[in-house]
Amino acid sequence: MPGMHYLTLTVGAVSFCLQEHDFPFLKGGVFPQYNVPQIFSHYRILPQNYHQFLALMFAVTEVNKDLVLLPNITLGFDIYENHQIERRIILYSLSLLSTQGRMIPGYKCDRQNALLSVIGGDSPNSSRKMDSHFLQLGVGFEFSQGERRVYPSFLRINPKEFPQYVGLVQLFLYFQWNWIGLIAPENDDGERFISSLVPMLNEKEICLAFTQIIKIDFHVAKGSDRQRIFNTWSKGEVIVLFGDSKTIAHVHTVVYLYESQRKESFLKVWIFVSNWKLTVRNPKYILQTIKPFHGALHFRDDAREVSEFSRFLMSLDPLNPQGDRFLPLWWEKVFGKENMQNLPSYVFEASMTGESYNIYNAVYAVVHALHAMHGSREQSAMLGLEKRLSNVQSCPFCYAMKCKVLISDAASCDPCPEDQYPNKNKVQCIDKKLHFLAYQDPLGYALVSLTLSLSVITLAVLAVFLKHRDTPIVKANNRDLTYLLLVSLLLCFLCSFLFIGQPGKLSCLFQQSAFAILFSLAVSSVLAKTVMVVLAFMATKPGNKARKLLGKPLTNSIVLACPLIQTILCATWLLTSPPFPNLDFYSLIGEAILECNEGSALMFYAVLAYLGFLAFISFTVAFMARKLPDSFNEAKFITFSMLVFCSVWITFLPTYLSTKGKYMLAVEIFSILASGAGLLACIFLPKCYIILLRPDLNQRENIIRSKVWWLESLGPHNEVSSHYLCQLLPT
Repeated sequence: MPGMHYLTLTVGAVSFCLQEHDFPFLKGGVFPQYNVPQIFSHYRILPQNYHQFLALMFAVTEVNKDLVLLPNITLGFDIYENHQIERRIILYSLSLLSTQGRMIPGYKCDRQNALLSVIGGDSPNSSRKMDSHFLQLGVGFEFSQGERRVYPSFLRINPKEFPQYVGLVQLFLYFQWNWIGLIAPENDDGERFISSLVPMLNEKEICLAFTQIIKIDFHVAKGSDRQRIFNTWSKGEVIVLFGDSKTIAHVHTVVYLYESQRKESFLKVWIFVSNWKLTVRNPKYILQTIKPFHGALHFRDDAREVSEFSRFLMSLDPLNPQGDRFLPLWWEKVFGKENMQNLPSYVFEASMTGESYNIYNAVYAVVHALHAMHGSREQSAMLGLEKRLSNVQSCPFCYAMKCKVLISDAASCDPCPEDQYPNKNKVQCIDKKLHFLAYQDPLGYALVSLTLSLSVITLAVLAVFLKHRDTPIVKANNRDLTYLLLVSLLLCFLCSFLFIGQPGKLSCLFQQSAFAILFSLAVSSVLAKTVMVVLAFMATKPGNKARKLLGKPLTNSIVLACPLIQTILCATWLLTSPPFPNLDFYSLIGEAILECNEGSALMFYAVLAYLGFLAFISFTVAFMARKLPDSFNEAKFITFSMLVFCSVWITFLPTYLSTKGKYMLAVEIFSILASGAGLLACIFLPKCYIILLRPDLNQRENIIRSKVWWLESLGPHNEVSSHYLCQLLPT
């Protein structure tokens, strides 16, 4: 059951392995020892880092003694050091991915030393380099909001910094400190500190004296730069210092130079936040160290008292290290021959510190996850979950399964029924909501309103043409085809209601067929009107056989034959693979889509293809006749109407295929309404304008004049019989 456990604090210069046993689970750790520039040589070993080593050792020892928490399992750990060198960080990362000293990622022949988890430390730089390979429990820093999206496997253990900022503001208000200076390092943590605290100070009307960014070469600033820094820092009565021990050392240098040059103390109230802790390796350096910051206030992370930890520290004996080869060397260099009980707290604390408590909690977080895993009812399921369970969250990979599972505990996933899905906490199955285009839905309400509006407009146009059926413009445009086209458009608009509401057997059976046949009838009427216009003008030439084709037989044939072919296609579809109501449980999370399954996708697209073929033929014929006299025929308007029609249905297919559920139906309804509205507007609105607003143009003389002008424009060599012309014009 492989996993990883990694402590990734900044590393020192001494490599060591605390215990060399064949543990079935191995925890890796990387820790810091040298955090301060060499200008302060007595700072080079920081006791609190070894304090964190001891906290890790204590937690693992305590877990191994507990016979209930992890029975028959022994935990161990390794500790590495990287000196903040990128190559060394990558090297140790690779070593954690292999065993038996082989630097081959994934080499797992040694099953006794299986990595369990990784605990990250207080260095974001090293964690960034490793977080793409390991899940980490952070104990000393926090990634920004944007970085958490880049490093999703980073889980924070240490307390958030925001409560400290609230405490700082309350402290300023209590003591009525009104001129505050902020000092932070030049990194992401420093920027987040300033950007978080400054708005809080402004909200409470606390004046900000200055903000200072500490760069890497800050302690070697030139004389003029140091003078500017002195003047800036002198403006604040309280200075808040944020940063690690390097930042503190740089500030210490500047303050020391200030006091040396001016022969006076730099009297300011210093406040340190929790990410820094003042420690030295020898008490004799304490006065020199704290002199610039005498009387400083320090915010520290809260740590509960762990009484056993103090006894564990007191039991350490450099003469009997019990496998800890670093303990004697560290004890001699840091404490000399003193007993730990006699050391002041500023040298070494005998209780649990905030940093150590975070590591202690991180160990127990992993241990409790392992305990839950081994307590699972289904041990066999762990073989498939072992790689995913390193993330301590309850089955996060369930989202990849479209939320089909219910989490019964941290180690097993039981499937919910297909008509249910797990709740937010993954502990209960909930019925999926039925999803369809309802009349009460805002989208359904809007489509119904649009359908009724277009239907009313179509009825109004039909009434206008019926009332003025004896006028020349109505006669000249074939009244029967006009009435048929208006009725078919009205039925096309009304067939949209078959797509709205809860799908049933009848609605699913007829919605696509009704739409296809009615639109074929409408397009066939347009085609018949266009063909008649073209043939009428061809018949004006003497001897042209097109005159024999004029009349109702041809229009009736077009109007009947074209929809008949579509009817045969739809009948074949309904007899072989009819549409039916269907529940789709998987396309939308938490919802069951009640939809009409087409039955045969091939027949559905064949019906659309035939409709597109009719529209293309109508557009082509109308385009050829577009230059004929407008007052005699409507070829130009038919061209525009078919252009709109084809554009709507060309954009329909990709949009239709990219949507799901009620939105798919909405796309089809909108296409029906838009294409029908295009035909209605382009063909009939110009004629309604003439009939209702310009009756002077609705005269037989205007039509004859336009016709004669067009014939004369053909040239004197075209002999046209006036007999033919009078027969083609309305009486």
